[in-house]
Amino acid sequence: MKGSKGSGARWVKGAVFAALSMVSSHSWAGIYDDGKVFLTGGVFTVDGGGGGGAVPWATITGYETRDGINGGAGFTYVSLPNYTLNFLGASVGFFDRFELSYMNTKLSTNLGNVDTVALAASLLNLDKNLGLDPNGSNLHMETYGAKIRLFGDAVYTSDSFLPQTAIGAYYKVNSTKEFVTTLSADKAKDYEIYAAFTKVFFRYSTLVNLTVRYTSANQIGLTGFGSCEANHTNCNNDKEFRMEFSTAYLLQKNFAIGGEWQQHGNQQKHRPVDTGDLLSTTSANGATDLVHGVVGNVVGGVIGATALSQSLTQNESDWYDVFFAYAPNKNYSLVFAYLFLGDIAVAHEQNGLYFALHATF
Repeated sequence: MKGSKGSGARWVKGAVFAALSMVSSHSWAGIYDDGKVFLTGGVFTVDGGGGGGAVPWATITGYETRDGINGGAGFTYVSLPNYTLNFLGASVGFFDRFELSYMNTKLSTNLGNVDTVALAASLLNLDKNLGLDPNGSNLHMETYGAKIRLFGDAVYTSDSFLPQTAIGAYYKVNSTKEFVTTLSADKAKDYEIYAAFTKVFFRYSTLVNLTVRYTSANQIGLTGFGSCEANHTNCNNDKEFRMEFSTAYLLQKNFAIGGEWQQHGNQQKHRPVDTGDLLSTTSANGATDLVHGVVGNVVGGVIGATALSQSLTQNESDWYDVFFAYAPNKNYSLVFAYLFLGDIAVAHEQNGLYFALHATF
């Protein structure tokens, strides 16, 4: 089963890039199409598909109409107080009906308390691999997506109350499994499904989108799926429906401003980072904590194991953002945003800047 999932993921990735090379090839010039109105295919989401910065829309990525194919590649950079995120991926839209996407995501941490645990674990030569690095730990995730438009047209049936409606799915694979386990998650890979409803009100130059996602992801899957108690026991990975909303106002035909809200679960609320017995106050024979002295030396004798353990309690907040998107032409779009991401794992008040560049072909 493991091999078949890996093969399926590689197939999706290959299909995305094969389609991209196909639409940019002279031999396929006949089906290359970019007839859509500016920005109506959405921009590049953090999951890889077409939509807002975080929320997938019912629109199909690219500028293709029902007569052709269009796709693109993009890069997103996010700077937060304790994290840096890089997103690199590609997506293809087929005949304004079907979409394939791929996203490669890397999250780099700058967390002194986590680095201290990593250093203590390294000094003690622990048998258990926590997936941490004393110089800054990383999480790495790949996302494979597909979306199909069911009915409605967000642009050309603006007089109708019927929104464009699509369903989609993501399969997310976090390759830093040990780190995800240390963060008390149940699984490092899982699927999500969603339904998106998008309406453009041309009279008011406004787009409104509602998405309902069925998922168990923590931090969109970056910190795993579901949660477990200490030592990976009593795990729970029950999926739930979460709401997402985005709106955009077109100031000019190629310049939009807007905002998004993405509901998150809080399955890891109050869950500590699972370091096994590393930060326990007593050892198996009742002796004083073996690492207290080590940890005390590392942080200058100020913070002991108990205080450090308390600083590693996790929480998760809903995501909000305000953005503006600019497309100088149909080949490029730029998105700048300010993110209000709240608590991410053990770090609080993670608000910062977002920049995305999306090139279509």
